[in-house]
Amino acid sequence: MPSIEHDFLTSSKKLFAYYKKLGDEAMAQLTEGQLFQQPNLASNSISLIVSHMSGNMLSRWTDFLTSDGEKTWRNREREFEENYRSREEMLRAWERGWECLFSALESLKPEDFAKIIYIRNEGQTVMEAIQRQLAHYPYHVGQMVYQAKVLSGLDFKSLSIPKGNSELFNREKFSKEMERRHFTDTL
Repeated sequence: MPSIEHDFLTSSKKLFAYYKKLGDEAMAQLTEGQLFQQPNLASNSISLIVSHMSGNMLSRWTDFLTSDGEKTWRNREREFEENYRSREEMLRAWERGWECLFSALESLKPEDFAKIIYIRNEGQTVMEAIQRQLAHYPYHVGQMVYQAKVLSGLDFKSLSIPKGNSELFNREKFSKEMERRHFTDTL
């Protein structure tokens, strides 16, 4: 019988995969130049957001249960300054971060969820640490999607329910039997 921990982990994996997919699809709609375009001096380009997210993921999820999530080798400030030389280099960093995250999640067992892990010496349960990142990464993916919409203009292909299609979308959803399922199962 599934436990709360099992259900939470399964749902968390699906949510992380969903937000990765949104980031993937937003970036795929842009030219290489647009990925490196900084909206203004107070904002980050998509490539800098990727740099930050990848750095955060590698730091947080490497040795997740056994070492502080803010690794001594991480240089957070540089994540917002350095840029990649190409789309390919940026996407390799993006994938490396996500692979580290998913690998750490795959290694978790139900009994791990009550363990305390640390980020900058602040203790939290494994479940709280996962929730923390489920708030952090979608925040940045939302920034990426917004920038992709602005940069693509009317050419942007919606990553959710396109404007004007809510009624059709709901009609299709309500035509199915009521059952327990995750909203990402059909994406």
